[in-house]
Amino acid sequence: MRFSALRTTVLVAALVVPLAGFAAPSTPWEPANAQARRFVQDTMQARHIPGLQIAVVKDGQLVLSEAYGLANVENGVAATRDTRFPLNSATKSFTGVAMAQLAQAGRVDLQAPVSRYLDDLPPAWGKVQVRQLLDHTSGLPDILDAQGLLGGSTEQQAWTQVTALPVEAAPGERHRYNQTNYVLLARIIARQAGMPYPQYMARHQFDVVGMPRTTFGDSYDLVADAATIYSWFPRKTDAANAPQRLSHWFYDLSPGLWAGAGMLTTADEVGRWIIALSQGQLLKTAGVRRMWTPERLNNGEPGAWSAGWPIMGTTPDLQVGGMGGARAAFIVYPERQLAVVVLTNLVGANPQEFIAPIAAFYGPPPSPQGAARTGVPTTDASRPSTKRTATP
Repeated sequence: MRFSALRTTVLVAALVVPLAGFAAPSTPWEPANAQARRFVQDTMQARHIPGLQIAVVKDGQLVLSEAYGLANVENGVAATRDTRFPLNSATKSFTGVAMAQLAQAGRVDLQAPVSRYLDDLPPAWGKVQVRQLLDHTSGLPDILDAQGLLGGSTEQQAWTQVTALPVEAAPGERHRYNQTNYVLLARIIARQAGMPYPQYMARHQFDVVGMPRTTFGDSYDLVADAATIYSWFPRKTDAANAPQRLSHWFYDLSPGLWAGAGMLTTADEVGRWIIALSQGQLLKTAGVRRMWTPERLNNGEPGAWSAGWPIMGTTPDLQVGGMGGARAAFIVYPERQLAVVVLTNLVGANPQEFIAPIAAFYGPPPSPQGAARTGVPTTDASRPSTKRTATP
């Protein structure tokens, strides 16, 4: 038994109806919303997810925004639309928008070498182009290892260690996900914008969209209304045959890593951010198109990422988004004018794996002719043909 009888009763009761929600009544999307609600409730029970938020954007409107379950199990605190959930690595999509904004303003050239903007790097690092940081083809060593910051040390000590390591590949030769790339991007943003990364994000994205709940931090920071993070994974001290049990999960992020994984927000606010992005409030349409175009490797093959956004799939239509911590994900379907955001407080929930069925409730992908009329690119040779579901 994963739950005690008491916890099972509390959680299942919480899943019966959304504890807080928004759905415009009498809209053509209400049948789809009803299907999405049932699917989410079933999925939460099947995956033993304590708390969850969902937001669905369709045709530039937030058509569904609801919260289910518990933000804190042991104290019976309900998840609401205002509960803050961590995005973890899905933060990178927001950083991708920040870099596209600076490029649009002429403050950054994404094709330029990093050395144009940062002059305190090892010589081999300076040859990397800015875009190769965004799409994880820099070939640089990672500032994190399996235990966290290199050497289990401070951020500055880890930086000293990582800059002493040799590069792992020539820039553009291969895709390898790592956090060093986004540490450098945060520094470029701060230098070219003339303000720290968090301040830039607040001024040029959160305030523009209206995202008062969005902030930065980790599970050690005192963030009001933040969901408690849980896991079913065994503890290091558990015996091999110990029964599964719900436990707290802690993660530690120094401020220098926030551009890659530091945001806490709500599904509702991510949905509004996607609407603002699609309506030109954050970037011009051409800038969004460029940002969502997969970068190419040196051999001409399309890469697994665009500029800050993983390519989640290309068939039957383009799917870009963000995913992080094995507990948060959002996928944008530009050709359908659709986006689905799912945030949870369970490590291992992997919502990117069950967003596609939710998206299907809101209609099939458009024909190639219909997609062309939306102003977004249709599937072509510039896109990889694989579908990504792994969590960064």
